Amino acid sequence: MTGPNPTDRAKLGTKRHLLTDGQGIPLSVVITAANTHDMKAATNTLDNIVVKRPYSKINKERQNLCLDKGYDFLEIENSVIKKGYCPHIPHRGEQTITNHFPRHRSRRWVVERTNSWHNRFRKLLVRYEKKLESYFVLVCLGCCIVIYRRIILG
Repeated sequence: MTGPNPTDRAKLGTKRHLLTDGQGIPLSVVITAANTHDMKAATNTLDNIVVKRPYSKINKERQNLCLDKGYDFLEIENSVIKKGYCPHIPHRGEQTITNHFPRHRSRRWVVERTNSWHNRFRKLLVRYEKKLESYFVLVCLGCCIVIYRRIILG
């Protein structure tokens, strides 16, 4: 699962696709090759959620799912709606609105912060493992450590 990285002189690399909650706790991780488009991994990431949402007949509200402009495709939006989420996807070509309200947090920063927590683990920042299974286990272990630190340390 390595492919030529389009931004790094075609060196082999991988991507970690993360789905997090509002606090930055990872819910799902998928590993793909660096040259795989994000659109192809979006539905796979949603399918691999470790903790399933509780289904309630009383509460039929849709849960919000914030994605960035790279996921602005009709197929992704339809699959997200089919899974019971309310998608918030900015369209490509739109101007980014800056957040001037202090009470409202930025949506994108939560996932970037979780990626930064993963990059603090030296084994995850540079991939030395040849097998996908070994690297995926290390990524899952990194997720467990992140969750542990968030629960214990607050």
